[in-house]
Amino acid sequence: MRSTLRDGLSLFRKATPGRLFNAFQVVSSYIISRATGRARTWGLPVALAFEPTTSCNLRCPECPSGLRSFTRPTGMLPADLFKKTIDEVASRLWYLIFYFQGEPYLHPQFLDLVEYASQKGLYTATSTNAHFLTDENARRTVESGLDRLIISLDGTTQEVYQQYRIGGKLEKVLAGTRNVVKWRKALNSSTPRIIFQFLVVRPNEHQIADAKALAQAMGVDDVWFKTAQIYDYQQGSPLIPTIDYYSRYANNGNGTFSLKNKLVNGCWKMWHSCVITWDGKVVPCCFDKDAEYRLGDRQHESFRALWHGPKYHGFRQALLKGRDQIEMCRNCTEGTKVWG
Repeated sequence: MRSTLRDGLSLFRKATPGRLFNAFQVVSSYIISRATGRARTWGLPVALAFEPTTSCNLRCPECPSGLRSFTRPTGMLPADLFKKTIDEVASRLWYLIFYFQGEPYLHPQFLDLVEYASQKGLYTATSTNAHFLTDENARRTVESGLDRLIISLDGTTQEVYQQYRIGGKLEKVLAGTRNVVKWRKALNSSTPRIIFQFLVVRPNEHQIADAKALAQAMGVDDVWFKTAQIYDYQQGSPLIPTIDYYSRYANNGNGTFSLKNKLVNGCWKMWHSCVITWDGKVVPCCFDKDAEYRLGDRQHESFRALWHGPKYHGFRQALLKGRDQIEMCRNCTEGTKVWG
């Protein structure tokens, strides 16, 4: 609870008159759009996700990076593209996530990019498999100003961990976590807030209590239990948990499964946030892993122009008309993170 409060204060300390007014514009335009069924967009996004790289050292199932199944190019985010975008939106942007696909710490300038965003007064967060949190990287992570560090755990023993995190070593995850905890204390820093994220699947669901105990023992601030997205869930999957609370899918009792959430027309994410791939393609959200729904390109147009442009307007209008008609949205379970 204390870490949550501290994290919340850290987020709200990033508030400026420009960011507060922008948030008001975004919320207002979304409410009016939902009420009228006509898409309106005021302001700029409150949150943004940048993809440092599509490269990854692991081969997790249900992950395009792990499966090496992308049809789009793979590569590393150019620093100049990142800085150009941040310079344009920083006065209105509040929250910046350094993650989409891939492992952020594989980017050779990753922590330099975090520091650049932090110096702009942005709340910064990333998600990592923690295999590259060496002593030096851990120190630099704390010094970069990163506000939130999400570490994928997904198992408290190597035998269980490796069933989803294929090619991974649990001891590296734990060693990296210890390094960050150590340097945060040594540098007398309140950041980053360290979170274990536990993707609940059938092979690891019996270790939920163990994950909580491990986090407490290591000085980790919190544990988040996240439900897993399964691409081909209709006929079931060995990854779908038996604990219904942690499953995105309802067992229909006849060997088939269906999505629990109702697809309400409209999506808050399309008004307050977006994702930018390593090569500057702007896509609606983190469900568009292969960048099929490209709404703009930062290589060729300003962010403001594409955010208010015809492609984005058309996509928002399509959501208001019939979210179930958009293939990407049919397996979307927005808001299915379970807090520890």
